[in-house]
Amino acid sequence: MRILGIESSCDETGIAIYDDEKGLLAHQLYSQVKLHADYGGVVPELASRDHVRKTLPLITAALKEANCTPEDLDGIAYTAGPGLVGALLVGSSIARALSFGWKIPAVAVHHMEGHLLAPMLDEPRPEFPFVALLVSGGHTLLVKVAGIGEYQILGESIDDAAGEAFDKTAKLLGLDYPGGPLLAKLAEQGTPKRFIFPRPMTDRPGLDFSFSGLKTFAANTIRSEGDDLQTKADIAHAFQTAVIDTLAIKCKRALKETGIKRLVIAGGVSANCYLREQFAKIMQGMQGEVFYPRTEFCTDNGAMIAYAGMQRLKAKQYADLDSKVRPRWSIEELPPLK
Repeated sequence: MRILGIESSCDETGIAIYDDEKGLLAHQLYSQVKLHADYGGVVPELASRDHVRKTLPLITAALKEANCTPEDLDGIAYTAGPGLVGALLVGSSIARALSFGWKIPAVAVHHMEGHLLAPMLDEPRPEFPFVALLVSGGHTLLVKVAGIGEYQILGESIDDAAGEAFDKTAKLLGLDYPGGPLLAKLAEQGTPKRFIFPRPMTDRPGLDFSFSGLKTFAANTIRSEGDDLQTKADIAHAFQTAVIDTLAIKCKRALKETGIKRLVIAGGVSANCYLREQFAKIMQGMQGEVFYPRTEFCTDNGAMIAYAGMQRLKAKQYADLDSKVRPRWSIEELPPLK
């Protein structure tokens, strides 16, 4: 079976074709970073318009890359939520129209399930059950995963997501958009322990996160300590260390509480090199395993939507013609595979 995947939840237009026997056949991605850079963040209306311009040409390019035609496809998967409503509607409308025209079923995919299953695109694949840490610009979730569609949220951010806090702190440091990767690069030049930032909500029971106060702490430090390059690097180092330590403390707590020794980390922040170094040490000490998506599949992409959609397609969990997008959508609401 072959499926076309369409990702349009925010500021990346991702198209992919996945074959359940041969694996990923095509992967096309267009990033809107330059479009939004002047505004210091994503402008929803501009994002939607750009998806309109890019989606069909990328589908054509993916079909050519995979050396196949619409007649070779068995289904179309699209991101139905969560995300920006206008951007989601573009992908959904195109997917539903092609589904109707090509007479193949469409599958509505949960964006975070796409991230959660992204490590399955490569070998070795994590076996169920596992604990998943999903960290991106819009979400920070700890999820117990018993199987596809069998999700229990263990903890989540009560304010800013980890990736959002990275981007906002980077902006305070005067870095360009998107700032998260630039902050991580700047942190490499930082002096360890010159500044010590708090590890929010780690001094109490529970698995929820909070990064808004950490961002405020960084803002106050920037104002009081000046803005020379080395000081900025030291602040970036302290901030990044605090975020990763907080994620690590919560993950260790979740693994101990569940008794599970497999951890999946996915989402844009999972590409962070310091995060991967720290979690390699942590999981080795716990005699466990940690799995990540390939770096190019950490951020939003069509491949993860195609893979997640294939699982739902095989279970015949099709979307109705009048199905709606869901800007807010709990991953716990997804049905298990039949």
